[in-house]
Amino acid sequence: MIESILSRKVTKRPTQVKLEGRTLFLVDDPETLLRQLRGEDIEWSEDIPLRDNISTDEITPAYICYYYDDTLGDFPYLGLKAGEEFPVTRGSVRKGGFICSVSGERRGKGSSREQSPYAELCAGIQLVIGKSIERIYEENCQNLGILTSTDFSLIERIAAGERIELSEFTADEGDITRGIIEYGGLFQYNVARLQGVAQVPNPKTGTRPMTLGEKIIARHWVTDPASDKVGIDYVKPGDEGFVRTDIRFSHEYVTPMAAIFWSDLVGADEKIVDPESVFLFRDHLTFLALAMTEERKAAGLLDVALELKKKQEEFSEEQGVKLYGELPRVGRNQAPQGSEAICHSKILEQHAMPGQVLIGSDSHTPHAGAIGCVAFGVGTTAIFNSWLTKDVRLKVPPTVLIRVNGKRPENITAKDFMLQVLREPYVKDGRAIGKIVEYSGAAVQELSVDERATMTNMAAEVGAFTGLVQPDEKVVEFLMRERGLSAGQVEPLLADLYSDDDAVYERIIEMNAEDLEPMVALPGDPGNGLLISEIGHIKVDIAYAGSCTAGKKSDMDMYARVFHEGREHGRRVHPNVKCYIQAGSQEVKKYCGEMGYLDLFAAVGAEFIEPSCGACINAGPGVSFDSGTVTISAINRNFPGRSGPGQLYIASPYTTAASAIAGYITGWVPGGVLEPVA
Repeated sequence: MIESILSRKVTKRPTQVKLEGRTLFLVDDPETLLRQLRGEDIEWSEDIPLRDNISTDEITPAYICYYYDDTLGDFPYLGLKAGEEFPVTRGSVRKGGFICSVSGERRGKGSSREQSPYAELCAGIQLVIGKSIERIYEENCQNLGILTSTDFSLIERIAAGERIELSEFTADEGDITRGIIEYGGLFQYNVARLQGVAQVPNPKTGTRPMTLGEKIIARHWVTDPASDKVGIDYVKPGDEGFVRTDIRFSHEYVTPMAAIFWSDLVGADEKIVDPESVFLFRDHLTFLALAMTEERKAAGLLDVALELKKKQEEFSEEQGVKLYGELPRVGRNQAPQGSEAICHSKILEQHAMPGQVLIGSDSHTPHAGAIGCVAFGVGTTAIFNSWLTKDVRLKVPPTVLIRVNGKRPENITAKDFMLQVLREPYVKDGRAIGKIVEYSGAAVQELSVDERATMTNMAAEVGAFTGLVQPDEKVVEFLMRERGLSAGQVEPLLADLYSDDDAVYERIIEMNAEDLEPMVALPGDPGNGLLISEIGHIKVDIAYAGSCTAGKKSDMDMYARVFHEGREHGRRVHPNVKCYIQAGSQEVKKYCGEMGYLDLFAAVGAEFIEPSCGACINAGPGVSFDSGTVTISAINRNFPGRSGPGQLYIASPYTTAASAIAGYITGWVPGGVLEPVA
């Protein structure tokens, strides 16, 4: 523990809150939004068409996240789509004097980027109200000191100048969340906790059957931060405390802001705790120069983005932390060469082990749940605080069991499973938000670890706390093959890593794999799933295959299988389609070389790209530059503006490759001939 923290004085907020300023209603009507930004206050009514499903991509589009200081206050809601327009401009929210922001269902879904609430905070927003609020986004708000609520009666009370009891924001919260709100943020609360001023009572949960996730959480429960005691026998949903992490990682969008917090609040010369279990990644923006518009380059945004790389490299060197960085640039023009690996890919390939707790600065951190980890995304403040203690706050979520029965048809993949899950009413209505999702059933057990990772990765799209699969012999084989471990080293780790027979689930969703057909999600949201047979004839301009969800070895096997069959029938990528394949790591690229896939991809006209998040984060080849461009992609989400202004459909690796050949969205039929569109 850093000694200077123990002498720091922290105080609580006043017991009453008076919010003085205007309320901004984030609505689906561009004119109503513009009227507010021009200075007109509108009276609250339940008839106001509030926007639902506002993602963090809309609150702060990816290019806004190149900033990591209070400049962010100029930019909240620049990506917000109202009707078919984007009415918010730079500085308009900050100039408007707004202190409260109101929206509909599933506020803050998507990426875990803390730049979103930080931009709102810096613009003056002190309270966020939504019909429902996504877990990571809400935690980020609380960690920064922004109040959150689903109580719409507050709107009129704020307008009337009423003082509101702070307890109204803490009444339904556990001891830790209540403390974080009362102290005005996670760091202040954590200091009080380490000083013993803020007491965290241990759960009194008695003997009970537990789910896999609950068992792992119980093993990692911090019972006494002063003596470093970890582990309790039982937990139940609702228990709140801190858990000890095994791995903490962040990427270049997050590390610089966390490093600034560290320098300002802890001290630039202080060293983080257990640096060997911390990993940094340069994976999001290595190809940015190829995707950024000339207008944004002229505005200096490329230079701003390169500062992220520089700051992360400096912090890595100062702290002695492993950085998986950008490959050396070569050649006369010093063109970007990609990264060593995308964070999720490398953590699963090289570092995560069954039964561990992992946190990462990305909503798709549950990727590692494929081998039986509790892995979840957190924001910048939580990452920064974990450097101080190795701990992360957690309220034990209920568990939802998704059981996929039967035998999977040959052309159905884990992505098709997930597109079906995402359109299930329980999930689509947001009732799985913040829950642990456990995947099971014969069809899941049959999947490779890579394919299981697609399902756990996309727990982020479910809005879940995490996703995981019980580790089994396939996990043992994976770790022996990928890490060179012996069965004797891995098998003992699997002891008791299963859900008890009588474990309690909040919901059980049953699916039959044999009933599924290839699916596609329509533009705007991954929950917009339809059977491909239902969508009609849609021509394709771009086919993008890669990123963390779809850049694994098994994904490359699927692309290669379709392209090999197409080549045997004289087919290649359609002349009107630009096809890109992007690996998740250098290990995947090496595998493609060994399997002959690199030659195959080139022969059919697909461009292979070095590892990077790339087009998935609007930062690499495969992005669209106009609203008319149609993209079929195997990535995990297609929120407005996610990969450019075009129409982005998401589907399986098989469908993405088949559509690249056909020139229109189509499923793959084993042995079938893909007739190209005229």
